[in-house]
Amino acid sequence: MKKVQRIFKVSLLGEGAVGKTSLRRRYLGETFESGYAMTVGADFAVKKMKLNSIEYTLQIWDLAGQQRFSAVREVYYRGTSGALLVFDISRPETYELLPNWIHELIKNNKNKIVPMLLIGNKSDLRSSTPNAVPYEYAADYARSLSNWSGFEVPYIETSAKTGENVEKAFITLIENIVKFFEVN
Repeated sequence: MKKVQRIFKVSLLGEGAVGKTSLRRRYLGETFESGYAMTVGADFAVKKMKLNSIEYTLQIWDLAGQQRFSAVREVYYRGTSGALLVFDISRPETYELLPNWIHELIKNNKNKIVPMLLIGNKSDLRSSTPNAVPYEYAADYARSLSNWSGFEVPYIETSAKTGENVEKAFITLIENIVKFFEVN
């Protein structure tokens, strides 16, 4: 019988200002802050959670999204168990750049494809943003990632501001990581 891995490194990936830090803070039970403070390099947090009566420790790595930090980010990918790919639904360019983030993760994590979850953040802005990324586009992209990777890549829309689906996103990723490690 395989030993159950109980510590998972989760990396939050995506362009600057898509809400990675706000998602992490919200998941940790901290309050939403409307001002933007750029993450420099990476930020780190730990959270314990229980799933099916097993306790897991999540090491949550919030990686800076600005291009100028790409060289610094490389070391933070090593050992990633799963990733939250985050884009801002009100800024289509952040969605279009997601393949770059997937490539960077795989390249810097010993060419391993790990469980991923696609997150369209800032869902609270959908109705007030005329050029918002359509739900169907992101859901289709998640399906294509599922076909490519060999495991399900769910798509969830979240709002770090309201808290909508934030916990669900993290739990879904952890469930997929657990399934992945049971098989591999």
